[in-house]
Amino acid sequence: MTTTPARATLGASAFTTSTLGLGCMGMSDLYGPADEAESIATIHAALDAGVTLLDTGDFYGMGHNELLIHEALRGRKREDVEISVKFGAQRAPGGSWIGYDASPAATKTALAYTLRRLRTDYIDVYRPARLDPNVPIEETVGAIAELVEAGYVRHIGLSEVGAETLRRAAAVHPISDLQIEYSLISRGLESEVLPAARSLGIGVTAYGVLSRGLLSGHWSSNREVNAADFRGHSPRFQGENLTHNLNLVEALRAIAEAKGATVAQIAIAWVASRGSDIVPLVGARRRERLAEALGSLEVTLGPADLAAIEAAVPAGAAAGERYAAAQMAHLDSEH
Repeated sequence: MTTTPARATLGASAFTTSTLGLGCMGMSDLYGPADEAESIATIHAALDAGVTLLDTGDFYGMGHNELLIHEALRGRKREDVEISVKFGAQRAPGGSWIGYDASPAATKTALAYTLRRLRTDYIDVYRPARLDPNVPIEETVGAIAELVEAGYVRHIGLSEVGAETLRRAAAVHPISDLQIEYSLISRGLESEVLPAARSLGIGVTAYGVLSRGLLSGHWSSNREVNAADFRGHSPRFQGENLTHNLNLVEALRAIAEAKGATVAQIAIAWVASRGSDIVPLVGARRRERLAEALGSLEVTLGPADLAAIEAAVPAGAAAGERYAAAQMAHLDSEH
């Protein structure tokens, strides 16, 4: 019998959610074609298993992901799920990325459309997807704070921002959580960002815990990547970088097999082990992958296990950055 996720309370605003969340991006965008019926079935399976946190963005499939979640939640009680939404990325009809806008007016307009697509009266956590270099974070957070006051938003989150931005934002309004990439091969937040978040009482919702499938144990060097799959351009999936990174995965596989677990389960359990204020988000698009991720809840990592994992995949061991250079430039968390 699969273990049911416990509950976690994040941030001074006391955002309560499951200790494992479902990232829904891949059901609509960026990882190539997805099966809509299977995506909905996966969301249903997650909710039935006690995974109540659904993470999305209004720009995932240009609204498609929010519409998909609405369809999946049809007939369910709204209060039984927590919906986290990112906003700010601007896209053209063809899907190209054409800028970023987290100004107060854009923030409120984006939420209006999100509420309509999701057919809900409120969003549990609303967050800018990136720091807008043209808009002080105080203005963006201040605009969301007005939406909190009006009852349209329950909690304010941030995504991929650095320590100083966290401090400035928290001075305006309590921040529930920082959404940021965190995995065995993406540990940049540990030096400054995570300590700052903890000093401010801000939780972390960790995406990319399997590094876009690289740490899943299912990726191979000869896998064909669809043109719509951004991993075809991701530095860690290219040439010698991929070979190096897959060797890290094999080292992790030996540890996983000794524990009677899969590589993915060990990788997710490692992120979960970093603290009760960290909630891993898994990007499962199919029920079988969700079931595997849920199995991570049954994996207990003791000091010897953690030492073996650290030895197999030390901090900084990955080859290649987590995004291409142009995208890395937009990450306040990396500056």
